[in-house]
Formats: sequence, structure tokens, C-alpha cells
Amino acid sequence: MNNYLGSPERRALMGATGAGGVFSNIRVAQAPALKGAPPEVDRISVQVVTDSYHHLFLPSGAFGEVAVQQFQRPPSSGMPRTLQNEWGLALHLESARGAETRQVLIDFGFTGDTLNNNLDLLGIDAAKLDAMLLSHGHYDHFGGMVGFLTAHQDKLKPGLPLYLGGEECFCSRETGAADAPSNFGALDRKAIAQAGLQVLYAERPSLLADHGFTTGYIALASFEKPAQPSRMKVGIQPDGFGCAPEGLAAEKRGLTMVTDDFQHEHATCFNVKGKGLVIMTSCGHRGIVNSVRSAIRVSGISKVHAILGGFHLMPMPQEYMQSSVAALKEFDPDYLIPMHCTGTPFYELAKQEMPGRVLLSSTGTRYTFGT
Repeated sequence: MNNYLGSPERRALMGATGAGGVFSNIRVAQAPALKGAPPEVDRISVQVVTDSYHHLFLPSGAFGEVAVQQFQRPPSSGMPRTLQNEWGLALHLESARGAETRQVLIDFGFTGDTLNNNLDLLGIDAAKLDAMLLSHGHYDHFGGMVGFLTAHQDKLKPGLPLYLGGEECFCSRETGAADAPSNFGALDRKAIAQAGLQVLYAERPSLLADHGFTTGYIALASFEKPAQPSRMKVGIQPDGFGCAPEGLAAEKRGLTMVTDDFQHEHATCFNVKGKGLVIMTSCGHRGIVNSVRSAIRVSGISKVHAILGGFHLMPMPQEYMQSSVAALKEFDPDYLIPMHCTGTPFYELAKQEMPGRVLLSSTGTRYTFGT
């Protein structure tokens, strides 16, 4: 597993300033490894910047030990504005350890217009970001990145780190039937370079902005299999988009098209003092149960405080969802917050099987875990 990370070809890629030599000014390095126990934070706030639903009249308040703050439209004398929803996900995190804080943007939704509109209404300042992270290489998670960088790159901290799960994030992707494929886009290496971002590959468990950590490679260790696989094209295209074959696993390098196993997907986690792990999956193509198991394994912490994000159970049959709920119950999480691609049937089933633990997510909602 992941034995390609230490190969001569991989080291050569990591030492280069641009995969395939396409954009010579892109900066690529390995993310700092998680060694030993993860850092502990006093609290972590997670705000849903972009998702499919905005429930305008949900009340703010406490849900058990979680502080839940709903979006309130700011006063305005101009045309009324509201949060926009779309098929995609973007999350803003703010963690605190003593007087020290960190802010991280996870994923970028489907369009820059929606992302920028919502960031503005939510009062999130791009200049205060300490890191950005892409969970996996699907357009509904990186589609808003170019628009975000165009609008905000002059405000970003110099060399702002962008965490990726590996070179696979850059592969061009397609969906649909093989004989009638639909383009599903590719991450724009040139825009990343022009914004001066520092790309950090986090295939292994890695520290995130000194406060959190990522799981790195998520092993397929449960009944779950990669959900809704797209197809990724191997190689750099003439227009500069795509992925360098030498940056992929050995068995994928010589292929032209690969069914996605989402080897590059990683989950984002925080260890909250006195509470346990807060685990964010974004989409969970590798399986929500597999993702939580990986977080526990790499951190050495068995207590799970909250699991939130996309669980990718929307298209799954009832029996599969029941198995997922049963496995999640075994982790005994305090809270479960399904988003994005999870689906209403799972939400209703989880509410029934885990009463008092499942929260309804909404674009704009901010959840705070810890004191």
C-alpha cells in the first residue's frame, strides 16, 4: 500500500517544480508527516460554505454539546442577497488552541460565483486562511477554485499551502457511459501556480496547519467499495491539464484510462480536548466507515466526537445504508452530520437508529465542537 511514494520516479516528481515540466513555477512538496499523537485543539468550528440546501428558518442554539449558529442575512440597503446552493461542497474551519487560531478552507464547491458570494455573506476573509485542502479530484469539489483564486489571490498569504491527496488530483476525469462520456473537468495547475500556492501532497497521514491532520491513504478495510467511480485519464494533455504518470501508483502509469478507486482521497480530522476526534469526509468515496477507521488508526484515538461531510450513500440500496448505520453506531460517535452526497434516505435512517445524535445540515450553518 502506497509503496510507490518512495520510488525514484516519485522522488523525482516531488523534487520537480512542475509535474511533467508543464508549469515550471508550481511548487510541490510533501506535507509534514503526522508523527505520534495528533495535536490537540480547544475547539473547532466548521461552517458549511456551499452545499445543496439552505434551510432559512432553522434556529440557532445548542444541540447537546454542539453550538449551532445559523446564517442571518446582514443588513443591506441595496438589492437583497442570499446564500446560493449548488451540487458541491465547501467548508470553512476555524480551530483554536489557547490564543492561537488557524483557518482552513476545505474544497471549493462547483462554481466560483457561488463560493465567492457565500464567503462574502458569511464574512469569511480569504486573507486569514492558513491553508486550503482539496479532498479529492472531482469537479463538484474543485470547480470553484479558479474563480476563488481570481477574486482573492492578491489577498492570500504568500506561499499559502494547498493540501492534495496526490498527483491523481490533477488527472482529467469523465463520467457517464464509456461510449458517451461526459467531461468532468481537471484541476487547473496553471491557476494554482499563478496564485503562488505551495502544493503539499498528503498521501500519508499529515499535519494540517499545525492544528489538525489528514488521514492520507484510506484503506478499503470494510464491506465498502469505492462509490460512484469516475474514469481518470493518465497523462498530461496538450493544453497542460492532467496528471504526470510517474506520480501515480505503478500499476496505473502505463494505462490510458483508469476507473477511479479514489486512492488520492483523504479525510480531515481534529483532536478536540476532552471530546475526541472530529472527522470530515467531504465525499467519502472510499467509504465513510473506512474513512473513520483510518482516522482512528493513524491518530491512535478511539473516541469519535463527530463525523460530518458527504458519505456518498445517495445511490446505495437500503441494505447497504443499514450496514453503514450499523458500522457507524459501533464507533459510538456523539454526533453525525450528513451533507452533500449522503442523501435523505440515510439521514432518516440514521435519525431513527441514532436518536439525538444526527443534525440537519444547511448551507451557512456553523458547528462548534469544544469549549
